Formats: sequence, C-alpha cells, structure tokens
Amino acid sequence: MADPREVREVLEDLRAEGEEVDGLVAGLPEGEWRRATPAVGWSIAHQVAHLLWTDERAVQSAVDPEGFRREAEAALAAPETFVDEGAERGARLAPGELLARWRASRAELVEVLGAQSPGAKLPWYGPPMSVASMATGRLMETWAHGQDVADALGVRRVPTARLRHVARIGVRARDYAYAVRGLTPPEGEFRVELVGPGGEEWVFGPEDARQRVSGTAWEFCLLVTQRVHRDDVSLVAVGAEAERWLGVAQSFAGPAGAGRAPGEVRR
Repeated sequence: MADPREVREVLEDLRAEGEEVDGLVAGLPEGEWRRATPAVGWSIAHQVAHLLWTDERAVQSAVDPEGFRREAEAALAAPETFVDEGAERGARLAPGELLARWRASRAELVEVLGAQSPGAKLPWYGPPMSVASMATGRLMETWAHGQDVADALGVRRVPTARLRHVARIGVRARDYAYAVRGLTPPEGEFRVELVGPGGEEWVFGPEDARQRVSGTAWEFCLLVTQRVHRDDVSLVAVGAEAERWLGVAQSFAGPAGAGRAPGEVRR
C-alpha cells in the first residue's frame, strides 16, 4: 500500500503543476486560444480541453469505476480517434468557459483522489492504477501538455523538482512502451541516472544493470512524454536495448504516439 504521505505530496504537486499551466493561458486574448501547438491539429484550446477531459475521466474512474470501464471499452474500440474527439469537443467551448471548467475539474480531482484509500486501484485506459500513480499520471500529462502550450507561446518554463514524478512514471512505463508497439520488453531492469533541476540525483534501477541511461531529468521527461525527438537530446544510452528504449519511450497510456520530428521543437 502506498504511503499516505506520498499521495498527499503528489497531489500537492499536481495542484501546483495545474496552477503553473493555468498561468500560461489565463491572460490570453480569445483569439490566442486558437494558436497552433506542436501537436498536429491541436490548438492551445485543444490542449486545455484534453486536460479537462482526462481530469474528468480520472474523477469518473474513482467515483464510478463501472461506468468508466464501459466508456473506456467503447473508446478503446476506436483508439486512434477517441482522444482527439474529447479534445475537439472541449475546444469548441468559449475560452472562458473552458478555463473555468478545467479549474473546477482540477480541484475536484485533487479532492476525489485525496479521499480514496491509498491502496485503491483505479481503472484506466492501460493497466489499473493506484491513487498515487493516477495522480502522478495526471501530473505528467499536465506538464507535457503545458509544454505544448509553452512551445506554442515561445515561453521557456523553468524546470522544477516536480519533474521527478514525470521521470518516475517514464521509467515505470518502459515495458508498456514496448508492448503497445507489439514489441517484447527486454528482461531485467535498466539503470537510469538523472540530474534534477537543482543538481540533485534521481536514480532508478540496480547499480549493476548493464543497460543504462543518463542525462538531465529535463531532457528525459521531454523524451518520455514525446515532446522532443531522440536526436535532439543529449541523453546517453549504454547498451543496445537502452538505446532502443529511448527510441520508443512513452510515459502515457494509449496507442503509441507519433512523437516529434527532429528539430521540430524550440528548446
């Protein structure tokens, strides 16, 4: 069972991440919400609408798991379209209404997850998730889609220690990234050694692992959320499987993403 303190910590970080992204869009003129982001076909409004949609789905997963399972089963029958459809519906809202609904969904999600038993398992579009993992997943998506908004606006965000949550879920999702592409995951854990924004070391996996990845947490998080191409980061891979992983890494549930083309995103 997860430590209740861990759940509280990630929920507070989730709240803070949402507030940071909120700050990117709160003062935008209405026309700017239609500005294109690096995700093909998605405007800033689509990015916020996606966060609204996934927050609402996460709340449903916690309060109505059977209803969520039915909806997820129907959605996964059309895996290439259901995410875009959810974003498109929200993007049609007036920006003020969209932002107000997202703010309400963020607050409700933190409240609902905070009321769950730390040992609860919540259904999702991939494997079931613990409360801490669900909150971490929502933080990861908020950070990643916030990065799309920042890239669209030409804003350079300052990395924070909240990236450790994104890095952790990126490491833990290694086998899922292989499986969602029909590939056989490699045996054994990898060693991942990252340098956080404040110079702190975040280490995952056994010290004697032969397959190893090292570099900055900032670049690793951009890569596992597919916000940058492998060629555009200086992450070091030792071992053929470690390099292969960096080419397919995916921290989010659902179909394999197309990722970014080399040199596509300003950094």
